[in-house]
Amino acid sequence: MEERIISGEVNEQEISLEQSLRPQTLKQYIGQNQVKGNLEVFIKAAKLRRETLDHVLLYGPPGLGKTTLAVIIANEMGVNIRTTSGPAIERPGDLAAILTALEPGDVLFIDEIHRLPRSIEEVLYPAMEDFCLDIVIGKGPTARSVRLDLPPFTLVGATTRAGALSAPLRDRFGVLGRLEYYNEDELKNIVKRTAELFDTEIDDQSAGEIARRARGTPRIANRLLRRVRDFAQVKGDGSINLNLAKEALELLQVDRLGLDHIDHKLLKGIIEKFRGGPVGLDTIAASIGEEAETIEDVYEPYLLQIGFLQRTPRGRLVTPKVYHHFGMEVPTK
Repeated sequence: MEERIISGEVNEQEISLEQSLRPQTLKQYIGQNQVKGNLEVFIKAAKLRRETLDHVLLYGPPGLGKTTLAVIIANEMGVNIRTTSGPAIERPGDLAAILTALEPGDVLFIDEIHRLPRSIEEVLYPAMEDFCLDIVIGKGPTARSVRLDLPPFTLVGATTRAGALSAPLRDRFGVLGRLEYYNEDELKNIVKRTAELFDTEIDDQSAGEIARRARGTPRIANRLLRRVRDFAQVKGDGSINLNLAKEALELLQVDRLGLDHIDHKLLKGIIEKFRGGPVGLDTIAASIGEEAETIEDVYEPYLLQIGFLQRTPRGRLVTPKVYHHFGMEVPTK
């Protein structure tokens, strides 16, 4: 699958840059007011009682700020954060090494927690509930179980697929936070804040234009801003104005709704080859040369969200909005 500029997933080149752009406190964090307001209350309450914060599960689409919120939780609590991911923990011993190295009150952040092996989850349950670790030493008849006491800690789990979490693990989180897509004003403020950190001049209209095409996702907004800044430095005087922003975004093949050439190929393929549908997923995949799973998991969610695509028992169907977007006449059926 080719890399898309409007993908919510982070790539390796962006990791260090994202860390420098992240807000460090809840006051600096833009958007997600519901989750932010609840966390503020829970953090203050935990600090007043001089206790560790309950375990926190953050879920939602990629690029909305789950990792950033985990770092902010640690900062607000005044403790250190240890970061790992579900696929990186392969054996119970890996988890034991991480947990025993924590200091009292520390935050352990596990990204993609839904990908933890089931055997690791079993070790995690007593650690989350009783702050202890049951380890089996030896094999066969000489094997014995040893219980290790752990310092109180806060587990912050992040996942893009909350439904993939096992019920016993999900039930052990005291705080649940669903991150929603951002509105245009929030993204506009994020673009302006990032431009300030980049020491780049940008006007309100240009920031709004980038925000409008960012698919409700801060990571995409910041990525588009970086690319537009490149055009501004090469083709202009370094400052970003509306005309330059529009020209750059068109050259990047990101239209006014944040759709790229792959979205166009998918939608136009259904219109031109299958009269707008309904058409089966496997048929679409074969016609445009993509994997069916990629279409379903990566390309379709945003198109469904903005009402461009419908899933019906008979297959996929484009809506009249698609014809209006491409300047086509809506067929009469």
